[in-house]
Formats: sequence, structure tokens, C-alpha cells
Amino acid sequence: MGITTVRDLLFHFPRTYVDFSTITPIRDLKEGEVYCVSGTLLDIKETRTFRKRVSLITALVEDKTGAIKILWFNQPYLVDSLKPKDEVYLAGKVVRDKEGIYISNPVHEKAGDGKNLTHVGRIIPVYPETIGVSSRWLRSIIKMVLAQVKEMPETLPQEMLRERNFIPIQKALWQIHFPDSMEQAQQASRRFSFEELFYILLFILAERKKIAQVKAPAIPFDGTVMKRFTGKLPFQLTDDQKKAAWYILKDMEKPRPMNRLLQGDVGSGKTVVAAMAMLSAVKAGYQAALLAPTEILAQQHHKTVAQALTPFKITIGLLTGKTDRFISPKLPNDYIEISRAKLLERVKNNEVQVLIGTHSLIQEKVRFGNLALVVVDEQHRFGVKQRARLLHRTTLIPHLLSMTATPIPRTLAMTLYGDLDLTLITQLPNGRKQIITRVVPPAGREKAYEAIAEQIAQGRQAFVICPRIERTEKSPKDVEVKTVKEEYEKLSKEIFPDLRIEMLHGKMATKEKEGVMRKFKFGKIDVLVSTSVVEVGVDIPNATVMMIEGADRFGLAQLHQFRGRVGRAEHQSYCFLFSESNSFFARKRLKALEESASGFELAERDLHIRGPGDFAGTKQWGIPDFAMQQLTNLELVEQAREAAKAILEKDITLKNYPPLREKVADFREKLHLE
Repeated sequence: MGITTVRDLLFHFPRTYVDFSTITPIRDLKEGEVYCVSGTLLDIKETRTFRKRVSLITALVEDKTGAIKILWFNQPYLVDSLKPKDEVYLAGKVVRDKEGIYISNPVHEKAGDGKNLTHVGRIIPVYPETIGVSSRWLRSIIKMVLAQVKEMPETLPQEMLRERNFIPIQKALWQIHFPDSMEQAQQASRRFSFEELFYILLFILAERKKIAQVKAPAIPFDGTVMKRFTGKLPFQLTDDQKKAAWYILKDMEKPRPMNRLLQGDVGSGKTVVAAMAMLSAVKAGYQAALLAPTEILAQQHHKTVAQALTPFKITIGLLTGKTDRFISPKLPNDYIEISRAKLLERVKNNEVQVLIGTHSLIQEKVRFGNLALVVVDEQHRFGVKQRARLLHRTTLIPHLLSMTATPIPRTLAMTLYGDLDLTLITQLPNGRKQIITRVVPPAGREKAYEAIAEQIAQGRQAFVICPRIERTEKSPKDVEVKTVKEEYEKLSKEIFPDLRIEMLHGKMATKEKEGVMRKFKFGKIDVLVSTSVVEVGVDIPNATVMMIEGADRFGLAQLHQFRGRVGRAEHQSYCFLFSESNSFFARKRLKALEESASGFELAERDLHIRGPGDFAGTKQWGIPDFAMQQLTNLELVEQAREAAKAILEKDITLKNYPPLREKVADFREKLHLE
């Protein structure tokens, strides 16, 4: 559970509370309701059921108003721990069946003096649990530890406690674990949620101030070059693309490193904006690098960037795990295969001005002569250390442009990516149509197949995505999970025997994958049956149908990425979502995709369906669950940001705030940020 110290234990906060503080007289109990009662134990004994040999503990409890039977299942130890004449508190549901009326499996506690109850007779904390670690055990141990902590050092500055009317840490810990009222629990929770957000934002803003003091190449904005670039594009930039490019190019003029996140929906044209930034760096005499998460995407970027920059006589290299090539300004339409050693030599000597690649760019052997700009596509797919390695290859720190099509809700972007300036592209390129998305019930499968056939008759193409490549021993035939190999067989032999159908998956050799993608790109395949290998960056403008089998097995952001593989030209496109799941949660998520046209709208809905912890991954960020839940509270996030700014204005080194300095150092260790 990640609890390794006493402090971890005390900061393992409840996920919810149950109010057992009201004691109800036995005569007022009604069946079907949950109550807390107190009384004297008159009798207790164990019996066993004849058939299943299950242990049954029956007891009788009496108060001044009456008596009621108690029934516990499979807890034989209770006969030793509870005795007749014991004063007890019990909380459970009143049930009636052929045995009569009784309280079923209640939580119990001996009365003692009645003032220091832990499990009943009060508001009870319910904790995140694991096998062998129950809320009852955690309540006992946390209460024992809290009683021994005589003085907990305060972690927030005194002026902040006064200004925001927060309760002191010692009292807040008692009230979050064993609250006197729900209002007290909320006050304690608000204090700790604010505190965690405050620490994160303090760390992020301190890092930003640190970055502002580091030197980076100042790249002058050349309006003539940019006009020439946009004039040669076969399309017009959207207003959002123009604004994004302006912010980025003006940022690169400053002698401190740009640290910007370009967030745009799938197919919104982020790569063109990145190409403008790379062109600006090269025209100023520097180099640029573009880091992509997959080989397919790196090759696609190489081709796209080369097409955009061809008129400017720029040498563009490609470096992946298996491919080393470059495009020379003298032969702008041809790849020149080259040995890795020679390509790296050219990069080092500044003869390759733009280098595009996968993780291979991060290898120690890759040395740049004059790197001024690093573009990272889908930056969350790379580790921090990997990105840092690339950013610290030269004497000056290069500018960083991160790009993502993974939609991030505003509150998460403000907090988790708070060290990055955020630029949004929300417009789709001119002429694009909204993709029609439908959740298809099993009965609608035939109609979906007809729609695919109709589109292909019009000269279009289709994707079919499956969650798995093939069945294993762990996934027998009766499990309803579509696999690429089975679906390929079914579609090519039974459903569309006249169509050209091929498959694509991660186990295929790189050249084989490239061959299939090339055939699909040039219209020699009608239906491509694939795994999630096509999730990011595959650009097939002629594809108009995305059919996803087992859609409930993918995340919403991933489904949105799949959907973005179609609708990349002027043709009307469709996304069909198939699911065998009866889960209400799964249906709700798929409905959200059906009803959300943009990734930003979808991200907000996903955040509310799943909660911030699941959305962003608490393990990735190291933020406790209770603070994660507050990330939907924009007001609290903004308050924490303002408080962090105010402290740094007074004391940027935090010399006068030792506990805060310690916390910031702690976050630097565990937070996965640039």
C-alpha cells in the first residue's frame, strides 16, 4: 500500500465515512435499515449449518426498550471475545427471514466508558484497504499512534493558517481520522488537500523561476521566412494554428528556455506548427530535434516535415531503432540510406539540421553540434530522465515544445503541467467534418458491416481494431474478446470475401509492418484489421470507417486517438464502438465518447466519470488520492497557486520556510514533470 513510515500511516486518509453516531432504541428498529444500538449481551453461542458447515454466532442484546437477536457468519472467535453481561455497541442492517428478525453481521465494540469508541457509536472512517489490512485494523493502529504523537510539527506557515482559517495540523489529523462531525472532517480534508496542491504548485512555480534564470539560444522571429512557409502550404492555417505558432516563435526569441505544451485534438495540425518552430531554429543557424514515441510516427513526421521544409534547403535526418537515413536538400524527394556512424557524425558537425527519431535520439552517442529546439510528441510516453538527457546535451539549454493529442482537463493541466505554458488548438482544419460516432449493440453488427461495404464501394477504406493479437491459454474461446487473427479470418472469409483485407500487429517485423502501412496508404488494402499499434499518428486521409471491437477494454483517451485515425480529409467519416459488456460504468464511458465531438469535452467528462486519480494515475504523479479528488475543484487549485506565488515573491529560496523547502525537495524526487 506504499505505507513504510509512521508518517505514511497517519497520512493514509479515509476514502469515505459512515455515520454511526446516532444510537437508536431497539423498539424503534425497522427492517431493511442500518442502525447503531447499544445494550447488554444476554447470551452468545456458536452453531454450524448442517449443509455447508458454516459457523453461525447467535447472540441476544437488550436495552431499556427491548431485545433483538444478532447473527454473525464465520466469526467463531467472537465467542471468546464477547461474553454475557458485556456492554456492547453494534451497527448493522436489520433483516427479517424464516429465522425471524435480527441484526445481520454487525460491526461491534465493547462499550468501555462509552466516550472513546473507535468502530461504532461515532462517525467511522473507511480507508483504502488491501488483503489482510482492513479498515478496522487501520482504525485501531492509527488511533493508537495518534494518541502517542504529542506534538506534530506544523507544516504550513502561521500566516497562511490564519489567513485561510485552517485548523492546526495536530487537530486536523485527529479530525480527518476520527471527526467530531462531518463538518470537521471536511475542514480537515480541505486543509490537507490545499496543502498537497500548494506543495505541488510551489515546486512547479519554483522550477519555472529556476528555468527563467537559465540561458537558452535567442532565436529571432523572421516574418519573411514564415510568410514564405505559409504561402507554400497546400492549405490555409486555422486561426488557432496561427496563434499557437505566434506564441511559440515569440517565446523562442527570449534568452531563456521555452517550456510550452501544445495541446490539440487529433488531426488539428500540431506538426505544421512544430515545423514552423524548427524552421525558425534552423534559419537562425541552429539544429532542431523531434522525438516521437513510435517508429511509425517518427517515419511519418520525417516525411511530413520534409515536405513542409523542402523549399528551404534543409537536411533532415531520421534515426530509429532500425532505420538511419536523411533527406538532402539536393534530392528533396529521396531518402538517402546512411550508416549510423556517418549520420551521427553529420549531426555532430551541424550538417543535419533537423533530426527526427524515437528513443534512439536519447542514446549517449547522439551528440548535436548546436541544438536549440527539442520537440517531443506525446511527451507523457517518455520518462523524465529520457527527456532531460536530450535537453542537457549542449552548453545552452534548448527550447522545449511538448505536443499532445491526449486531452487534459483544465484543472489537471494547470496543476500537473503547471510548469509548462499551455497553448491550445481547438479548431479542426478547414473542410473537415465531425466524425459520426455510434455505440453499436450486438443486433446492429450487420448494419455496421453494410456501412463498411458501402464506404469501400465509394473507394474509401476502413480500420477494424481488436484488443488482442491472438488467443492464449488464459483466454479460452468462450471469453468474448475479439482478436486480430480471428477477426482477420472471419472478415476475409465470411463477411467480405471480395475485399482486400490485411492485418497489422506489434509482433510483426518492422519491414513487414512498414509494407502493410505503405499498401494501406496507397489504397491497396480495403480493410486493415489491427491492434492498438495504429493508435498514434497514422495518417490515411482516405480511411473513413473506424470499427472498434471490445471498445470497453480501451481507455477513453485511447478510443479518441483511434477515432482520430479517420476523418482526416473532406469525406464524412464514422466510428463504430462494439462492446459485449453489461457494466453501467463501461456503457457510460462509451456514451461519453459518442456524445463528445472534441477531445477537450471528452476529457472533462472522463475526469468526472473516473475521477482525477484514475485519469492522471496517482502512481505517476505521487499525489495522494484525497488531493487528486480536489483537482476538479478549480477554485482550490487557483487558491493554492496564488498562495505559492505569494510565498515565492517573498522568499524564492524558501530559506525562511524550512518545512516548505523540505517538501519541495521531496516533490522534486517523486514528481514526473519536465
